[in-house]
Amino acid sequence: MEKNTLENIEEKIRTYDSLGGEKKSELLGLISKLKTEISGLAESKAEHAESIVGFMERTTHEATRKQKNPKLLELSIDGLSASIKEFEISHPQLVEEVNSLATMLANLGI
Repeated sequence: MEKNTLENIEEKIRTYDSLGGEKKSELLGLISKLKTEISGLAESKAEHAESIVGFMERTTHEATRKQKNPKLLELSIDGLSASIKEFEISHPQLVEEVNSLATMLANLGI
């Protein structure tokens, strides 16, 4: 499940016209790193991996909507953050990658 979801997120980022080339490349690089981290996590904690990917998908959807709803974006980012809290110690790289993605999307205003 998470592989298709991450590919969908990648596609949304690739086709989001308001992003400049450098920012788009940076976001796609973060997604690539997340794929690696989540695939390792999926082997040991599949449900948690699916939760993280699900919130990533929702956050990306909210961030790339034409008519943005700041409250829904904030809620999706909060859900994403909450879904990874328990991994802060055991999976620090995953936490770093997800936080980077969420922060970058928020800073871009998308």
